[in-house]
Amino acid sequence: MANPKHFCLFGFFCLLLQLFSIFHIGNGELEMNYYRESCPKAEEIIRQQVETLYYKHGNTAVSWLRNLFHDCVVKSCDASLLLETARGVESEQKSKRSFGMRNFKYVKIIKDALEKECPSTVSCADIVALSARDGIVMLKGPKIEMIKTGRRDSRGSYLGDVETLIPNHNDSLSSVISTFNSIGIDVEATVALLGAHSVGRVHCVNLVHRLYPTIDPTLDPSYALYLKKRCPSPTPDPNAVLYSRNDRETPMVVDNMYYKNIMAHKGLLVIDDELATDPRTAPFVAKMAADNGYFYEQFSRGVRLLSETNPLTGDQGEIRKDCRYVN
Repeated sequence: MANPKHFCLFGFFCLLLQLFSIFHIGNGELEMNYYRESCPKAEEIIRQQVETLYYKHGNTAVSWLRNLFHDCVVKSCDASLLLETARGVESEQKSKRSFGMRNFKYVKIIKDALEKECPSTVSCADIVALSARDGIVMLKGPKIEMIKTGRRDSRGSYLGDVETLIPNHNDSLSSVISTFNSIGIDVEATVALLGAHSVGRVHCVNLVHRLYPTIDPTLDPSYALYLKKRCPSPTPDPNAVLYSRNDRETPMVVDNMYYKNIMAHKGLLVIDDELATDPRTAPFVAKMAADNGYFYEQFSRGVRLLSETNPLTGDQGEIRKDCRYVN
């Protein structure tokens, strides 16, 4: 017969293991379908809202993708980007690096739908990640299955860090590679993530240095003339919102046309030309230009890596009731 004392000790050990397991889950990693019990319809609600907003305001899908990058590169995927200036918080949206970003107001529509279904349950940080995933689908890009959830929201913003952490329009390729590498994204995935520019646009204020006073010799001459028509002045009015799209052929589709363009010297930024010619990145560019499936595979991997950058989990941060303000 088993010693009762040993049985008691064994049972106590099992209880400790169970408690440790619960603690680990509550304070650990992101996971697939995190809301399966607390809010089973969460991901479907976000998908439906992203679709509805896309059909009403098509450019929202591009905004969700850009939000993911700007949020995750600055410290953490924690929805700090969404905070407005209030209660001692200085919004990251005030930074020059946030120039041209928009559609933040529509995040509230998604959040309100979730609050109605499951109050104070789904984080704004997970809305950023999942809306990006679903926005990519609306832009006819790949369906990325493995986006984990369980992020929590920051209680502050990092305006002072945005200038150094978000690449500038004229940053070198080495600088951009270094930025991505610092958050665990390798060169191949970096090249793929830059393919998001296939649905982007560049404002003339960030482009004219390649056109005036003389045309950058790395630009295709006929394309440069087209760009000068889009940006007819060397000193454009930033409030006039003059711009050119990265991809004229399929401007609202996430595809490999971006790589075909930059190989033909039709990129808008200096980094586009560097990407197509630098020996560290040129082989990946050529392969992505030739194989859209390979681009989708690496783009999906890059988005997953980006979305898992240093998230707040467990007891860290909070679940904001309104994504614009701390609780």
